[in-house]
Amino acid sequence: MSDPLAPSPVPVPPAPVDGGGRRHPGRGLGLLVSGLAALLCSTVLVWHGAGATWSASTGSAGDSWAAGTVALTDDDGGSALFTATGLRPGSTGQRCVTVTAGGTLPAAVRMYVSGLSSTNGLASQVTVTVSAGAGGSFGSCAGFVQDAVLWSGAMSSFPAVSYATGLGTWTTSGTPGESRVYRVSWVLSASAPDSVQGGTASATFVWEAQGV
Repeated sequence: MSDPLAPSPVPVPPAPVDGGGRRHPGRGLGLLVSGLAALLCSTVLVWHGAGATWSASTGSAGDSWAAGTVALTDDDGGSALFTATGLRPGSTGQRCVTVTAGGTLPAAVRMYVSGLSSTNGLASQVTVTVSAGAGGSFGSCAGFVQDAVLWSGAMSSFPAVSYATGLGTWTTSGTPGESRVYRVSWVLSASAPDSVQGGTASATFVWEAQGV
């Protein structure tokens, strides 16, 4: 009984006949081997073709990070706003300063005083007014145009002694070169008592910027 799962025999082609009517078995076998070799090569070529694939990629080159800056300068050249001496009742004065933002980040700028000190009660008799606007410079307030009064009162009661309590609402946009002019004016009370004679008062005016 034959096995149904057994492979079918490969038919062997008849040997070719020469001109005299004689068969040559070797030549038929050669044709069979050549046919099998061609089929095998064909199979290998198809297998390689099926395994090939396309590919593509893209990327973002030169990625980097850089921190922004908050910077503030003024045009006083390191000089004090005031060095007034020989005051008498009614004496007055003013000075302007241009504050410029040079950073690349938005920042809130506020003004305050530090190191306030006084003898003989002089600071309580000096009224200080701080205004903000445009025009003028450290050398002269000529051309100053006020757009806001930040504070006015006795120097001894100056409310801004740190950034947290500082004066002003100027917020820079982060474009270097933005500026604002501040005018600080003062007057010694015309009714200052005799006890103020020989008194002194000093303070440092500070403009500080913090990023927002």
